[in-house]
Amino acid sequence: MIRRHMIISGDVQGVGFRYRANFAAQSLGLTGYVRNLYDGKVELEVQGDRELISRFLGEVDAGRFVHIDDIESKDIPVVEDERSFKVRHDSY
Repeated sequence: MIRRHMIISGDVQGVGFRYRANFAAQSLGLTGYVRNLYDGKVELEVQGDRELISRFLGEVDAGRFVHIDDIESKDIPVVEDERSFKVRHDSY
C-alpha cells in the first residue's frame, strides 16, 4: 500500500474533476481526498495499491472535459486509519 500526493494542472477545475476522482476512488476502494487550489490546479492524495492508483488516474483523465497537462507527484507516508475518499471544499 502506498499514498501519493499530487498537484494536477490542466483543464481540471469546473469540469467535474473532483467528483470524477471521488467516484473512481470509491469504485476502486482507494482512500484520500481531492480539492481545488486557488491557482487553478487540483491537489489530491490517494492511498491504496500502486496498480489501482494508476487505474484511478486513467479513469479520471478519461473524462470528456478533463485534460491533464502535468502531474507533480510524490509518495508520502500512509495514513493508517483512513476509511474513505473525500471531496474537500477548502482550498489554500
